Amino acid sequence: MVVIARMLLRRILILIPLLLGVILFVFIIMRFSNNKPEYAYFQGANPTPEQIHQFQLENGLLDPLPVRYVRFVADLAQGDMGTSVLTKAPVLEQVATALPLTMQLTFLGLLIAVVLALVFGVVAALFRDRWPDQLIRIVSLVGVAAPAFWIALLSIQWLAVDRGWFPTGGYVNPGDSFTGWLLSMTLPAISLSLPVAAQLTRIIRTAVVEELDKDYVRTAIGNGLPPIVVVGRNVLRNALINPLTVLGLRVGYLLGGAVVIETIYSLPGMGQLMINAVLNGDPAVVQGAVLTIAVGFVVVNLVVDVLYLLVNPRLRSAA
Repeated sequence: MVVIARMLLRRILILIPLLLGVILFVFIIMRFSNNKPEYAYFQGANPTPEQIHQFQLENGLLDPLPVRYVRFVADLAQGDMGTSVLTKAPVLEQVATALPLTMQLTFLGLLIAVVLALVFGVVAALFRDRWPDQLIRIVSLVGVAAPAFWIALLSIQWLAVDRGWFPTGGYVNPGDSFTGWLLSMTLPAISLSLPVAAQLTRIIRTAVVEELDKDYVRTAIGNGLPPIVVVGRNVLRNALINPLTVLGLRVGYLLGGAVVIETIYSLPGMGQLMINAVLNGDPAVVQGAVLTIAVGFVVVNLVVDVLYLLVNPRLRSAA
């Protein structure tokens, strides 16, 4: 337990400068954007240079960049992500409204991807070089090459427009109708998850095949243990350690891909929030949304890193 606590503390200490670096990167990138707060504030008007200068002066936009960065980090530490110059609403409130839907979509996509990858990856490994394996490898190759937005468009056409099994878009709150929520989220989650499921299937298949070729598996089966017990109790537990590290990166892909999928399916999540903010020229909202997704990616990878340490006894003993 002490070892685990020490490893966790070490990862958290590494996380602090990493988060500061992510915040700095997003902060600097937004400074090069054409969406300036002063332009958004006077949108539709014809301000004089004096009015623009006065706005910049009142909002600290003329301060040196390091001073503005330190002030921005200090505000973030107090839960202040800025204020929209268009709606005058705190950015944090808008992010808090949109983020739960994105998390729902990401979680459902991850769940579908992991289940599909486990089933097809293990089946492909058990039937190595036979027709189930060949078929799964071909399908997974197609899935890796197919972008999520293309799958989304085909799903809408085939399953929503042609057959009417699912709605073409929109969101239903689960508190209003769980069935309606499930129907509204199924196609987006499937569209988001299939490329990730295809990638994980190939990785799990390779890991399980390598584990099946080890001596302890042949010894256990030779001693009379049923193959299903050996695979379920030993092979999977050992083989899934390495794919777990890849899963953290794939969660980041799911978070980023959710932005596009939400736009296609008209879901009021982080994606639609960012797109609307870009189109309306609201840099504070864009910055807050991008920063939230970036920090979420870093935190998810920290969690996966800790899980990897917990399930890998060799790393625990090395620590």
